[in-house]
Amino acid sequence: MPNPPLARPDLQEARHRNHRARHILTSVSRGTPALAEVWQQIELSLSDVPVLVAEITCLSGEARAERLGRANLAAAGRAALAASLNGEPDPFCYLRDELAAQGFLAEPDAVRDDLMRRREGGRR
Repeated sequence: MPNPPLARPDLQEARHRNHRARHILTSVSRGTPALAEVWQQIELSLSDVPVLVAEITCLSGEARAERLGRANLAAAGRAALAASLNGEPDPFCYLRDELAAQGFLAEPDAVRDDLMRRREGGRR
């Protein structure tokens, strides 16, 4: 039986639980100073949670942006293929525009002009 998919963590709830745990730890540590070294280790572990939550939030945003970029490139590729099948004179304009928009190419007009110059130069 495959493992069930993990539920996405509720980062706001994780922050809240961490805050409560640290508050409880502060209260308990005052009552048992003999365990100060243990409480300090627990506090250090709990202090990692906000940093990890921030990192997860950042990586989640980056992953979302990458998925969108990939989807846009796939759509541009499909549009270029359809344009080619329909006999459009410049079927790759969709792909060039998207590659340029994502920073993989120079400005699309410059690329198109360069290609046109090369084509015209090859015909002579």
